[in-house]
Amino acid sequence: MKRAVAIVAGLLCCTVSAQETEAEPPSVPPLTLQEVLTSSANFFPAILEAELNRAVVAGEQQIALGKFDILFDADSYNRASGFYDGQVLTSKVTQPLRPLGAKLFGQYQISDGDFPIYEDGFFTNRGGQAKVGVVMSLLRDRDIDERRFAEQDARLALQQADLDVLLTRIGVQRKAAMAYWKWVAYGQQLQVYRDLLTIAEDRDAGLIKQVASGARARIFLTENQQNIVRRRTFVAAAERDFLRAANDLAFYLRDGQGSPLQPPLNRLPSGVEPVSDGVALTAKALDSMSAMIEQQPEVRRLRTTIRRAANTIALRENALKPQLDLTVELAEGLGGVGEGGVSRDSTDTMIGLNFSVPVQRNAAKAKLQQARDKLDALRVKERQLQEQLALQLNAIVLTLRFAEQLAVLSVQEVEQSSILEQAELTRFRSGASDFFVVNIRERAVANARIKAISAALDTRLAQVDFDTATLNLRSLGIAE
Repeated sequence: MKRAVAIVAGLLCCTVSAQETEAEPPSVPPLTLQEVLTSSANFFPAILEAELNRAVVAGEQQIALGKFDILFDADSYNRASGFYDGQVLTSKVTQPLRPLGAKLFGQYQISDGDFPIYEDGFFTNRGGQAKVGVVMSLLRDRDIDERRFAEQDARLALQQADLDVLLTRIGVQRKAAMAYWKWVAYGQQLQVYRDLLTIAEDRDAGLIKQVASGARARIFLTENQQNIVRRRTFVAAAERDFLRAANDLAFYLRDGQGSPLQPPLNRLPSGVEPVSDGVALTAKALDSMSAMIEQQPEVRRLRTTIRRAANTIALRENALKPQLDLTVELAEGLGGVGEGGVSRDSTDTMIGLNFSVPVQRNAAKAKLQQARDKLDALRVKERQLQEQLALQLNAIVLTLRFAEQLAVLSVQEVEQSSILEQAELTRFRSGASDFFVVNIRERAVANARIKAISAALDTRLAQVDFDTATLNLRSLGIAE
C-alpha cells in the first residue's frame, strides 16, 4: 500500500508549462483544498442566505419573548358635569409569568369628589389605594398556554435554523471539495496528454533527419505525424475538461469581494496522495454507526420538528380543558379617610375563583386529531430517515474501500506498462521492433496513468463523502 501511494503520488505530480505561466508570476503558490473551503465558507451565497434566514428566525424568538414583557397602562375617569363631580386616576403594571400561566400585577388608584352609589368602587383614601395581586390558572393554561407555546416553538425553530445553516454549510463544502479534486485530476490528465504529445513531437524532429538521410522510410514520419494530430486532439479535449472543472471550481473559490475566481493550471498542487487509510476509518465508522446517525443534522432537525409537533398537541389538549382561575389580591388604603368614608381605610385581602367550560368543542377536537396525525407521520419519517442514512453510510464505506483497491491495481498497471514501454523502445532503437508497437506501448502507459489519476480521484471523492457522512467538520473546513 505504501509503495502504491508513493507511485500514484508521483504520477499525479505535474510541472507547469511556460505557456500557462505567462499570465501568472512564476512564484504563485499552489491552490490548496483549505483555501477553497475557507473561501466557500466565507463567501458562498447559499451559506450567507442561510445565515440571514437564521437571523430572521432569531427575531421571531425575540418577538415571542416580548409576550412576557411588563405591561403598563393608565386611565382616568372624570364627571365633567352633573350632580356628581368625581374624578379617578388608575395606573397598573402587569408582569406575565411562566409557572401556572400566572400574571402578577400592581395597581395604584386615587379618587377625588363624589360618585353615585353604583360607582362606589371608585372611592379611595386621600392618598389613594395600592393593590397587588396574582392570577393563576389551575386547569386550562396551567402547564401551557399561547405565550409559553410561542416561546418554546420559537426556541425550537431557532434550533432548526441553526441546523439548516449547518446542513447548508456541509452541502456547500462537500461540493467545493469535490470540485477541487476534480479540478486537480483534470489538470493532471491534461499534463499526461501533453507529455504524450511532447514525446511524439520530439520524435518527429529525429524522424525528419532519419528520413532525409535514408535511415528510415517516409511512412514512419507520416505515421508519427498522424499520432501527433491524434494526440493534439487528446490535449484539446483534456484542456476543455480542465477549463470546465476550473469554471465549476470558481463557483466556490472567490476573491476578497466574493466574486468567482477561476484558478489557472499553474496553481495545481505539486503532488496529491490518494487516500490510503480508508479501511481503518470505515471500520471504526461502522462500529459507531448508531451513535453517528443520532448526530446527523437531518435526524436532529426532524426530531426538533417532532418536539414542535408534540408541543402543538399539548396546546390543543389544553384548549379542551375547563378554565379555572384563582385570583388573590391585597389592597391597602393610603393617607387619611376620603369621601368614601372609613370603609376605604383598611387592608383588604380578596380571593376569587373563575370557572368556565367549553360546551361544544368540535373545532378543538379536530385540531387535536390533526396534530396527532402529523406527529405519527413525523415518527414514520424519522424511522425511514434513519434507515436511509444507515444504507448510505454502508454504500460510502464500500465505495471508499474498493476505490483504494482499484488505486493499488492501477499503480500495478502503470508499473507493468512502463516496463513494456521501455523494453519496446530498446528493441526499436536496435531495429528489432517497429514504430507501430512503440506507439501502442506509449499510449498504454498514458492510459494507465490516466486510470491511476482517475482511481486516486475516486478515493478522494469517496473520502469527501465519508467525511460528510461522519460529520468530520474540520476536514470540510467548518468551524466546530
